[in-house]
Amino acid sequence: MSTAENLSTRTDAVISDSATAVAYPNMALVKYWGKRDEALILPVNSSLSMTLNIFPTTTRVTVIPRSHRDAIILNGREADHVTRQRIVRFLDLVRRLADRHERVAVDTTNTVPTGAGLASSASGFAALAAAASTAFGLRLDQRALSRLARRGSGSACRSIFGGFVIWHGGKGFGPRADEGCFAEPIAAERDWALVIALVDSEPKKISSRAAMRHTLTTSPLYLPWAAAATADLAHMRVAIEQDDLVAAGRIAEHNALGMHAALLAARPAIRYLSPRSLQVLDRVEQVRAAGTPAYATIDAGANVAVLCARTDVPRVAAALQELPDVFTHVALPGPAAAIRRSDS
Repeated sequence: MSTAENLSTRTDAVISDSATAVAYPNMALVKYWGKRDEALILPVNSSLSMTLNIFPTTTRVTVIPRSHRDAIILNGREADHVTRQRIVRFLDLVRRLADRHERVAVDTTNTVPTGAGLASSASGFAALAAAASTAFGLRLDQRALSRLARRGSGSACRSIFGGFVIWHGGKGFGPRADEGCFAEPIAAERDWALVIALVDSEPKKISSRAAMRHTLTTSPLYLPWAAAATADLAHMRVAIEQDDLVAAGRIAEHNALGMHAALLAARPAIRYLSPRSLQVLDRVEQVRAAGTPAYATIDAGANVAVLCARTDVPRVAAALQELPDVFTHVALPGPAAAIRRSDS
């Protein structure tokens, strides 16, 4: 029988040459968009998200003492060159932290569409950070594990935790700034849900990393958006603490649309929104006008997540499913990343 061990309650993981971790994607309600330090992945602004209870990534890392090459399998196939390089760079970081040199076999299964703007890199690198650090015998507390996951993918630091999570961007540059850049959970349980309208499951043509860099350097709307995001974060924390879904929804929708406006204002423009995305946005407005509090948020992709009360999920989902070629998934606040262990 296998059990999942929540990393939030354990800082003394048993040294093992193999470990399997499970992590879930998160949807940002106040977005992370843009880095002030590319090497350390330090964000321009702090952000806040909800970890989902759907679309888990499961990653097994096994140390191979006599191998001269890391083996990287993603969804049953050898990873492409770009993905492999990114994962190997991250594994090199873990090896340096552990003062070890062995190569490993990585076997990762994503259940979320990869590269489609649904945070597959967040769950992917959160699971990889947990599994690799455990396999190499590192004893990391959750803050340190969050900082490690961030080095693979910024938003992965939030998927280390369950529920509602804030990523403190910190200030400055270099090692001291690295220490102050981490995620932590907000102590709140809310009966909220995200209805995800899947309109495109294909990988996007422009990666988030490239799009962030391009937006930051060319969009005249980027700096105003980043400044507004700081205020959005403060108001969002209050809304969550007060269980104010309407306030949280308004902030999330404004923040997301502002980010996409900055993308469209980049030179040349980056357009993640598709005609189907806009149809979903129109339908959300119609649902809200009919009296159901529902608010849209969109990460770097075409797919739309709709924040609503759990009791309103059937109504919201039914309205979205009336649209052609729109498929819905319901997500509730999900669990923290966990090491999967076998019981004797």
